[in-house]
Amino acid sequence: MQKDTAGNKQSALQAKQIRKRFGSGHAAKEVIGGLSLTVADGEFVSIVGPSGSGKTTLFKIIGGLEPPTEGDIWIGGEQTTGERGHISYVPQQSALLPWRTVAGNIELSLTISGAGRQEAKQKTKEWLEKIGLHEYADDYPHVLSGGMLQRVSFLRALLAPQQLMLLDEPFGALDALTRLQMQQWLLSIWEESRRSVLLVTHSIEEALFLSDRVIVLSASPAVVLQEFVIPFERPRREALWTDIAFNEMKQHIYELLK
Repeated sequence: MQKDTAGNKQSALQAKQIRKRFGSGHAAKEVIGGLSLTVADGEFVSIVGPSGSGKTTLFKIIGGLEPPTEGDIWIGGEQTTGERGHISYVPQQSALLPWRTVAGNIELSLTISGAGRQEAKQKTKEWLEKIGLHEYADDYPHVLSGGMLQRVSFLRALLAPQQLMLLDEPFGALDALTRLQMQQWLLSIWEESRRSVLLVTHSIEEALFLSDRVIVLSASPAVVLQEFVIPFERPRREALWTDIAFNEMKQHIYELLK
């Protein structure tokens, strides 16, 4: 694996001039058109863009599931283009194994990552208590609400050894109140661990509320239209939603996406 010699060791992620075309000749369709972005160590970055702008394809490229047509992916200072196993991932749906208990799902993830059985059990017990789901440890996923399922899904990713987490619109299927509660919960857990996070979301408010930076993508073929450094102090408060600067930034991003 090639080491990055250009001073990239402080970056959890660098996507460099990524292009992705499907098909060939006259039928070729370019989905990503030369896109570059970074996520620093411990930084929370969100991507917003129109539907069909290649956000899911970009995640597949970062995760090594899809090769780019051009460009490179660097994770933790190493070139990882086309390689799997360098990120932890939280999908839109929780994707828990229905035949395993809540605790069993987390323990399995930890043992696959190399933890011993006793260590996996102890870590699972500690973290289920920390996220308020210890009473559900022996229950099966079908008895949990959508918000609870996503907590377990996020916890699996958080306990994985990879330092870069990709969150693919994890709250998109939740109702508005549960979504807000989950955003606040996510921030409280993230503040403790400060993992590097790249989030895809269709919600401008969610991106502004959670992130250190927001990257706005164009329609397909996707390029970066603009990046916003979010100036609001942490920990973020619910009152931020009514802040004038928050809403001005929200409107600016909305105008870019129109």
